Amino acid sequence: MSSAVDQSSFLRHAKVISALTLVSRIFGMIRETALATFLGAGVVATAFRVAFAVPNLFRKLFGEGALSAAFIPLYSQALKEQSPEEARRFAAASVNLLTAILVAITIIGEAILISLIIFADPQRLSFILMLKLSAIMLPYVVLICLTAFLSAILQTHRYFAMPAFAPVLLNIIHIAVTAFGGWLLGITVAADDAEKLQKQTTLAWWLAAFVVIAGVAQILVLVPSLRRVGFRFSLRQSIWIPPVRRMLVLSIPVALAAGVLQISVLMDKGISAFLAQDLTREGQLITHFSFFGRMVRYPMELGAVPRLDMAQVLYQFPLGIFAIAIATAIFPSLSSDALERDGSRFNSSLRTGIEATLFEGFAASVGLIIVRYPVVRLLLQYGAMTEHDVALIAKSLCIYSSAIWAYSMQQIINRAYYALHDTKTPFVMSVVNIVMNLVIELPLLWTPLGEAAMAAGTACSFAAQSVIMLLMLCRRIGDFGLRQISLNAAKMLIAAGVMYAVCHAVTCLPFYPSGGGKKESLLQLAILISTGAISYLGVSHLLGLRMMWEMLAFRRGEQTRA
Repeated sequence: MSSAVDQSSFLRHAKVISALTLVSRIFGMIRETALATFLGAGVVATAFRVAFAVPNLFRKLFGEGALSAAFIPLYSQALKEQSPEEARRFAAASVNLLTAILVAITIIGEAILISLIIFADPQRLSFILMLKLSAIMLPYVVLICLTAFLSAILQTHRYFAMPAFAPVLLNIIHIAVTAFGGWLLGITVAADDAEKLQKQTTLAWWLAAFVVIAGVAQILVLVPSLRRVGFRFSLRQSIWIPPVRRMLVLSIPVALAAGVLQISVLMDKGISAFLAQDLTREGQLITHFSFFGRMVRYPMELGAVPRLDMAQVLYQFPLGIFAIAIATAIFPSLSSDALERDGSRFNSSLRTGIEATLFEGFAASVGLIIVRYPVVRLLLQYGAMTEHDVALIAKSLCIYSSAIWAYSMQQIINRAYYALHDTKTPFVMSVVNIVMNLVIELPLLWTPLGEAAMAAGTACSFAAQSVIMLLMLCRRIGDFGLRQISLNAAKMLIAAGVMYAVCHAVTCLPFYPSGGGKKESLLQLAILISTGAISYLGVSHLLGLRMMWEMLAFRRGEQTRA
């Protein structure tokens, strides 16, 4: 099969993943709107979001991280070189191993959480509630990690549709519970603060319970596709077989790398929760804490965690639709090319993947900076969300968005290393990332940036990591067209710069709608998106960027298996 056909194949798969991820992200934005409306950015929202981050940490670590990153190349090898029955045994044994690990983690985690609840300071309302919600949602760790790992099995067979659709179920259930529960409980802006806090707490309990139910639904939706590729759950399948031992050896550095990165994410949430103002049980605002006998001001306002979460959801919207979709689609191809030691096809696929993510990443970075205020007002300013919250979210969103291109490219680069069975380099760079992140963000917290310093640390560390790892990869595998990538990236930056200038000029025209209402925000968003898209694509065409046509191409009659 030619290189051109391979590139067309993974880009076509990426379109299917992008389309379904777009559906998921749209529902995700509706979910965020519902949560902002009924939970706002107070103590309950903080507790729920930190608690929900715990199972997501393990999903990244086990389901989408260590085991799946080591599993896909080995499973691809088993499908090529061994019998279908041996490949199925390897897949079943891997699932059984993951289940055993996750059940043990859940039991230990529940014991730790119960102990923390017993001995925690009862005055910190948000912290106590966070622990209790974490205890309810911890079984979701098993379900969501299995969903991610089973999705990896399907992706190896080039079945991308249902794995991309599964997250939609969680969002739909979240939306239904939040909207119906908020309406049933009668949560309104006009309600008394103590009464509203009690109702929001009840809604958080309901949401936590239904998270577990959604986890079961996500697994069930994958079962028909798993049966079509020949996978069967088998508790009798022995775990300790040679391919599983090989996978574990490869997984250890990936687990460490993913663990460092996800601990960094959880650490950021912990820092945001710890260094943000809180409420006592009596409803009094806690603004200072004692540090070696001195009273120190909390650098972040009440509700920093949910506001940063909302900013992250917004910048991850284009990241999930484009970059992760391309990376997911390209990983099996890279693994197969590396296995067959076909350097030209590997390099060609890698170059195409990087250019595709940069083409969309630069546009998304600049575009989201341009539309940050209307998009935040339109999607999040409901119910308990104030104009001050909007300003703080937009500030963090602007900084996060500046590095969307880096997050995007990092997805491709990591998978290139994993396809080469190099799991050590991503681990070392993840350690560098977390150190750089902390060094940048902690001193900036007490500056006018405030909570946006968390975004600054993330953006700077990822930008540096992605560039360094790209140069290291080039030294390792030889020239895969880095000079051409750099030239095309420069053209993309010019197109993005023109897009920003044109959109800024449009905002100064007399017909541009002013005001911060929903209708004005919708019109502003429509004008800026259309203007930005036309200017970016137009300049890209004038500069001769072929990637634009490859990304926009639609081949009739081609279908991707679901």
